[in-house]
Amino acid sequence: MRFDDTIFALATAPGKAAVAIVRVSGGGAAEAVCRLSGEALPAPRQAAVRCLRQPESGDEIDRALVLWFPGPNSYSGEDVAEFHLHGGRAVVSALLDALGGMAGFRPAEAGEFSRRAFEHGKLDLTAAEGIADLVDAETDVQRRQALRQSGGALAALYDGWRQRLLDNRALVEASIDFSDQELPSDLLGPVQQEISAIAAEISRHLQDGGWGERLREGIQIAILGPANAGKSSLLNCLAGRDAAIVGPEGGTTRDIIEVRMDLGGWPLSIADSAGLRAVSDQVEAEGIRRAHKLAAEADLKLVLFDGALWPDIAGEAIAEKAVGLLDDTALAVLNKSDLLPGEAEAARIGGCEALQISCKTGAGLDSLLERIKLFLEARYRPSASPVITRARHRHALKKCLAALERYDIDAGSELAAEELRLAADALGRITGRVDIENLLDIIFHDFCIGK
Repeated sequence: MRFDDTIFALATAPGKAAVAIVRVSGGGAAEAVCRLSGEALPAPRQAAVRCLRQPESGDEIDRALVLWFPGPNSYSGEDVAEFHLHGGRAVVSALLDALGGMAGFRPAEAGEFSRRAFEHGKLDLTAAEGIADLVDAETDVQRRQALRQSGGALAALYDGWRQRLLDNRALVEASIDFSDQELPSDLLGPVQQEISAIAAEISRHLQDGGWGERLREGIQIAILGPANAGKSSLLNCLAGRDAAIVGPEGGTTRDIIEVRMDLGGWPLSIADSAGLRAVSDQVEAEGIRRAHKLAAEADLKLVLFDGALWPDIAGEAIAEKAVGLLDDTALAVLNKSDLLPGEAEAARIGGCEALQISCKTGAGLDSLLERIKLFLEARYRPSASPVITRARHRHALKKCLAALERYDIDAGSELAAEELRLAADALGRITGRVDIENLLDIIFHDFCIGK
């Protein structure tokens, strides 16, 4: 990626809107403002109304607000200009065409503004990832987590550990470099205590149950159970739309159908699956195999049973297999409560209390949603401390912890110093302090254009 060019991009969503923002970053940003407006630069960080024109023809493009952010006090650390236009497609296209016609200007690549901010020391990698998560956030809980990370909470934690490791490594290396001189007898005693303390802190940090990653990606909820229990109907009720085809005959659903929803700020990904039953059809058999795989991977299973069969709910082999899915990550749900006899008021299935609902009348659905919320709050309780949000963070932290656990001053100061170097470097790779060139394209590739 070249940084000598001046880049530009639409920073707001494409399409028709009241206002569109075009962002420019690089050494030619000032030239863009002056050539397009025919006037001097506005005062830094103060909006000014300018008539923008095509540099070659002089045709008017739009009357816009122009903002000027001289580097390094800008988002990217370079000179940055923003043009706030009327949001018509033709207006935006005309301005982008005008910028593209200037020498040394080119459209920005995905994530290039944020990558330039990283290269100029305005962001660390965790903050950049937090910004990407903030743009992608679909729920309030996701927004709060991303906002904390983009504000530097994770970087402060990891850089703090890394600095402590560097300080202690310096003491170990001092014992090597000045071994022929008289050193304090207790020089390395506190090092072992500090290394043990850091290792314990990192170990606790890793024992988070995957909360941050789950929250960023969405909590996986699987709807499972025998054929014709009403799984697709339940998916439609939760989604508030006809996401899945519903029919009176069994086997309507043969593949995984997934919808996303916001439950009180919790990002949920709810999947309907093929009904469990004995089949000879290969396509449906594959659907059932996928249902079992979904059950193994889900964070929460909603195991649905047909209330019209009560009380012989587990009388068939297939229903017994569904009962076998009931564990501490499952809720038993008895559908068609409008068909249940009075004695089923306190129904239990497989030793678990069965939540009674009716997808036909809507009865019990609010109670089901409340139980799902209670399950998530108990299992994924938000932490006051920053949490791990990506697999690469977890991998690096495990490498750091492994190096700290290998640290043994009695095995030799040189080997001990090397383990501390490996541990500090692992933390540095998370924030982008060391050896991260091969990561940059991967991380910023997932950003949207203009960010």
